[in-house]
Amino acid sequence: MVPDLVIRPATPEDAAAIAAVHVGSWQAAYAGLLPDEFLSGLSVETREKGWASSLADTSRPHTVLVAGTGEKITGFAVFGPSRDDDAASKTGELSSIYLLPSEWSRGMGRALHEECVRGLSAQFDAATLWVLSTNTRARKFYERAGWVTDGKAKAETISDGAVTLEEVRYRLALG
Repeated sequence: MVPDLVIRPATPEDAAAIAAVHVGSWQAAYAGLLPDEFLSGLSVETREKGWASSLADTSRPHTVLVAGTGEKITGFAVFGPSRDDDAASKTGELSSIYLLPSEWSRGMGRALHEECVRGLSAQFDAATLWVLSTNTRARKFYERAGWVTDGKAKAETISDGAVTLEEVRYRLALG
């Protein structure tokens, strides 16, 4: 476990730090899984604008948590109601857990995951998440935590259609 780990709700002031984690984690975790030109083109400044807008929206149904030691944010997670069309009303979604590579395999991801599951359990009977089908590191992480694939898959295009994400869905019973 990470000594002195703090997990707390994100504030609009965290947008820059979240954006840096978002871009840094994507560039490391998805190297070899997504096109290099796409990953190298990710912009902290662009992500920061998106995060600032999202975090300022008090009507957003999702919870954003940040994690780190001291004042330094090195991870974040997002959870809330499922965005899937086929989801039952009491189904939540773990939308993301991202950490700077320096925090991988040190317990921060597990701690963020546990906090998200607690939050989801307070509101929902089950939860889902989507993960790149080729991201074996993430898939093993979620499988060790009790998530199981439910047979659903999707192809999502991003970056104006330049990149296709092949994803599989996992499910976790809560309660």
